[in-house]
Amino acid sequence: MTSAVSAHDLTKVYGDLTAVDRLSLEVREGEVFAFLGPNGSGKTTTIRLLCGIITPTSGDGRVLGFDIATQSESIKARIGYMSQRLRSTKT
Repeated sequence: MTSAVSAHDLTKVYGDLTAVDRLSLEVREGEVFAFLGPNGSGKTTTIRLLCGIITPTSGDGRVLGFDIATQSESIKARIGYMSQRLRSTKT
């Protein structure tokens, strides 16, 4: 079975903060995969890396066969991503 998403030692560093630290994973075509964890654990950063929105500090990844660092436009043309921002409901 072919991998839809793969990452090897994917890392993203912002100054002194390591947001994603050497993440390796493989999601095969047809599988359902979820990121679960507390706030600040790197879930959103990982998704943004895999979508090609931000570039990794190190490591590599592929989505639908495209390299996340060099072929991000091809990834963006084939996936859907909607981030959720919580807004205040004060009236």
